Amino acid sequence: MPIRRTILASLAALVLSPLGALGASLPDLGGKTVVVVTENAYPPLQFVDPKSGKQVGWEYDAMNEIAKRLNFKVEYQNTSWDAMIQAVSDDQYSIGMTGITIKDDRKQKVDFSDPYMRSQQFMLVRADESRFTDAKTFGEFKDGLVGAQPGTSPFYTAVYEILDGNEQNPRIKLFETFGATVQALKAGDVDVVLTDSVAAKGYVDASSSTLKVIGGPLGTEDFGFIFPKGSDLVAPVNAAIAALKADGTLDALNKQWFLDYKMGE
Repeated sequence: MPIRRTILASLAALVLSPLGALGASLPDLGGKTVVVVTENAYPPLQFVDPKSGKQVGWEYDAMNEIAKRLNFKVEYQNTSWDAMIQAVSDDQYSIGMTGITIKDDRKQKVDFSDPYMRSQQFMLVRADESRFTDAKTFGEFKDGLVGAQPGTSPFYTAVYEILDGNEQNPRIKLFETFGATVQALKAGDVDVVLTDSVAAKGYVDASSSTLKVIGGPLGTEDFGFIFPKGSDLVAPVNAAIAALKADGTLDALNKQWFLDYKMGE
């Protein structure tokens, strides 16, 4: 499947790191508690497993390993995407994680970790979609509707790379969560959802052949954890990310969540 190859190529390029990081000693945070907030709406990065009801995913496993290596305890909390960056900026939480794209405008409010994953955006549609086949033909399909969360990378990609640059374009239907955009797509209320390759694969795998991905990649995104400005956690977490890249831990997580894990099974 092309999207799977794209994911693996992007991830493999990102996780390569000098072997010297293997021997580097990591900071010891003395067992303190660190509050980490997420949305639980972004499989396979973080979501509620439909069978067990537990919070699981790539980011949970990565954060738990970071906590283990840096000797801190994680307290997980949840909030909505539209509140997360401001809440972390206001120091309500120590770290935020939900596949957050590293962007210059967001850096004005929060500090980012080094990238832990690279992804590209794709068009998620219903499996029987034949009226358009890529971004160009969707842009020309005047009746087509796109579902998006306001303020997200998919929203801006839809506005400026597919449509006419008007953020008030009535062809964009806004939803509070990414999961809600996918439900609207399945119900026929919108015709396409833009999302990075990570989430696209998760939803296609879980869709029982009712969804598919069309067209080529629409852009490259680097994901990072976010922190309040000036947080003393940034440097230790960056050191841990480098160690996880160097010793193959991130490769193992990529295999577990992007190849081996099957949503809903």
